[in-house]
Amino acid sequence: MLEKALKGGRGYWSWIAVLLIVAATGFCFYLRQLDYGLGVTGMSRDVSWGLYIAQFTFLVGVAASAVMLVLPYYLHDYKAFGKITILGEFLAVTAVIMCVLFIFVDLGQPSRVMNVLLHPAPTSILFWDMIVLSGYLLINIITGWVILSSQRNEIPPPPWVKPLIYLSIPWAVSIHTITAFIYAGLPGRSFWLTAIMAPRFLASAFASGPALLILLCLLLKRCGGFDAGSKAVQALAKIVAYALAVSIFFVLVELFTAFYSQIPEHAEHFRYLFAGLEGRTNLVPWMWTSAVLALAALVMLIIPPLRRKEGWLAVACVAVFVSLWIEKGLGLVITGFIPSPLQSVTEYNPTGTEIAITVGVWAIGFLILTLFYRIFVAVRGGIDGAPDEKAAANIKY
Repeated sequence: MLEKALKGGRGYWSWIAVLLIVAATGFCFYLRQLDYGLGVTGMSRDVSWGLYIAQFTFLVGVAASAVMLVLPYYLHDYKAFGKITILGEFLAVTAVIMCVLFIFVDLGQPSRVMNVLLHPAPTSILFWDMIVLSGYLLINIITGWVILSSQRNEIPPPPWVKPLIYLSIPWAVSIHTITAFIYAGLPGRSFWLTAIMAPRFLASAFASGPALLILLCLLLKRCGGFDAGSKAVQALAKIVAYALAVSIFFVLVELFTAFYSQIPEHAEHFRYLFAGLEGRTNLVPWMWTSAVLALAALVMLIIPPLRRKEGWLAVACVAVFVSLWIEKGLGLVITGFIPSPLQSVTEYNPTGTEIAITVGVWAIGFLILTLFYRIFVAVRGGIDGAPDEKAAANIKY
């Protein structure tokens, strides 16, 4: 099936060329960072995690969101998701690969990646995070590819895939839960020291990931000739609405707890986010933008006439994705360091090198996703012919 990724029109190859150029540019900047060190970034002694780890944290949620398709389809026989379950699995594969790349570029020396393997420490959350991310990547590659191959050959999937599909459901929850524990397990960082960190991660994941998948389905309908079906898209939109509402509720709970308790080390982080501290206000416009986008998206998603219109739905999904990218990425990661445990305020500003490398990794991710989706659409017949409904039906057991 790989040969299907090598077939496409001028628009397809132009898009591939743009992504390759952006990725190559990012790689050149990474070589500069590799030569000079992390001193070319905006990170410092006080703020040791920045734009790279923010992307990693956000994308783990995007990867985990595939469970919102797998669970209804395979456990509850929700047939509307039958045409797009593989799209969710391929999105999960792409997101995990990007997570690994962001961890890779965040390390000063790439060889340090091997320390986790050469010197495993079961008491370390990072060790378990590596285990669950690697396992989730492998599960989704195998299940997505095998099921798509079965579709192409118009045969039922082999029986041994079924246990892997069921295993991917709790595994998806585990990757984001364990990632949340990386933050919640640091007692010196009061902003992250909360019992609802893992639920916050999962709620935002189940909003941002499906929102991105809706946008991809709408794009495939317009540019690839593949229609996911309005029933599936609307079901995903409802999932996004509910998950976004829960995510907003969790943030409000955190705000109430911090300010009603009047414990300074808890309240000052949120004060820095929304009002600034000591005249330092780098994140204030970002967080208010995130809040406005989240509320606007929720209104658009909970009003059925607006949600059913593809234009409004696309706008709402973009708002959800951008809002949670800000809140769960920049807002969550950077604010954990500001103010420091010694109450010093050291702001973080990503450098051009960091931004170029980050954009380069995103370009690699979109390149991988484009190739996966090109193969999927070609197999399903969205480009080469009418979709093969018989092959689609054979996915089910």
